[in-house]
Amino acid sequence: MIAEKPKKILMVEDDVAMRDIVIHKLLAHGFEVKEAEDGKKGIDMLLQEKPDLVLLDLMLPEVDGFKVLETVRTHPDPGIKKTPIIILSNLWSNKDILRAKDLQVQAYMVKAYFTTEEILNKINEILKQTSNSSTPEATPSK
Repeated sequence: MIAEKPKKILMVEDDVAMRDIVIHKLLAHGFEVKEAEDGKKGIDMLLQEKPDLVLLDLMLPEVDGFKVLETVRTHPDPGIKKTPIIILSNLWSNKDILRAKDLQVQAYMVKAYFTTEEILNKINEILKQTSNSSTPEATPSK
């Protein structure tokens, strides 16, 4: 039996400590992880690597997370356009959450309220949904 290829996660996060903690958790659970420290590099990495899921901060240098989302969701390649995205941000206003939902994120997680274990569980839940369905449903987390 052929071993299943590890799922590839792209983390777009400018906070080095946050990025390192989450990436460590993901690597420990068998994920292949790519990282970008700003929105411009995030877009470039996403187009190059075509990850299975993106963890995206909203407050980023160069290009903010909303622009990254808009770029992904309007991309002509359906594989890129439908990439599952989890927002990991400290922005928690209704306006920001609704704007992200309008851009079809699979989950919106406020960093301060979730552990790395809960982030991992959400990733696994979304990857399971997307492997069972060609059109993932949004499951925002409060």
